[in-house]
Amino acid sequence: MTATASRQAWMILVGGFLAFTVSASLMHAYTVFLLAFIDEFHWSRAESSLAYSVGQLVGGASSPLVGGLVDKLGSRRMVLMGGCLLTAGLLGSAFSTALWQVVVLYGVVMTVGANCIGMVVFVPLISRLFTARRGLAISILQSANGMGRAISAPVAQVMVNGLGWRGAYLLEAGIMAVLVLPLSAMFRKAEQAPLETRAAGAAPVVPVRSWTLREAARTPQFWLLFLVYMLTSIGTFLVSLHQLAFVVDQGFDSLYAASVLGMGSFLALPGVILTGSISDYIGRERAAILAYAISIFGVGFALLMSNADQHALLWLHACFFGLTWGARGPAVTAKTADLFPGPRLGTILGVITIGSGLGAGIGSWAAGFLFDLAGDYRLAFWLSIAAYAGGAVGFWALGRKRAEPVNA
Repeated sequence: MTATASRQAWMILVGGFLAFTVSASLMHAYTVFLLAFIDEFHWSRAESSLAYSVGQLVGGASSPLVGGLVDKLGSRRMVLMGGCLLTAGLLGSAFSTALWQVVVLYGVVMTVGANCIGMVVFVPLISRLFTARRGLAISILQSANGMGRAISAPVAQVMVNGLGWRGAYLLEAGIMAVLVLPLSAMFRKAEQAPLETRAAGAAPVVPVRSWTLREAARTPQFWLLFLVYMLTSIGTFLVSLHQLAFVVDQGFDSLYAASVLGMGSFLALPGVILTGSISDYIGRERAAILAYAISIFGVGFALLMSNADQHALLWLHACFFGLTWGARGPAVTAKTADLFPGPRLGTILGVITIGSGLGAGIGSWAAGFLFDLAGDYRLAFWLSIAAYAGGAVGFWALGRKRAEPVNA
């Protein structure tokens, strides 16, 4: 790759990172709005979680559609469409007065919009541009999700404290409206960008088959990836949506708790990039299992917490859980690109991502439901550990064998 082409590829990656950060920060801010909804509408934890859970299910269900559209329309048009949907959803949310309105606006409109500015849209493009350093490139892109999560809690809490939750939604809608065109413009020439080539003297790239969705779905690796995505999301969202509520329940101030959890979330950036980078060298499986182990420690520190004097446990929980939040994503995504390359990668990844949405929907709603039953989140956190362990086993079972369709 020439120096000019290399710069162009990296600029496209930076553009994807920035766009994904914006959409992720808007969606993850729901953890703060959840507490505001409980205070104003007196909804139960399960009811307050419903919009988020529906959003995760819709995100997974719409991923094949989004993946198919990006294969046909390209990333620029998808980002433009996603930005418009996010703006409309945020604006409508500011005037919500009933649960069903929040469910429709956040769970459907904003979720589909965010999906158009997320991994399913950017991964096929980035995988094509960075063939030799795919793990590193995808991990940098995936780290935007962690960046968005880190920014969202403290910033949204400040906005809600100063403007109220309706005013905060109006401000977010205005920001998104201003950013729509600049974000989409960054991908104007993305589809024509040249492929990355290996350095002189490196082993030649061996031509590989171009997979279709039907062929991929006839392999055990496809369904193992689906299962891993689902279990990982269950483990993560049994904790992440209710993380702030759990800490506040222990007696911590909400702004302080949001700040600590936000600081922990910033560790997702180096955590995700490190995990994705080392997966190029030690294998996707070992990198992912290391991330699972660190996440389990993070949830374990939360289980040890019982009062507002345990600042050390709060920081340990925030740092360990934050460090590997989303860290399996690059490994799963890069593994999918490794196993099923070709022009239909967006569609294949979109279908596999249904597992992620399904798991996230189950986890985020189940945590609220279990709280309503038991009065705390501890059972949900134990189930999170079990789901992470199951995901680790599933990922290891993927092994290193090349995927081959099973004859019907």
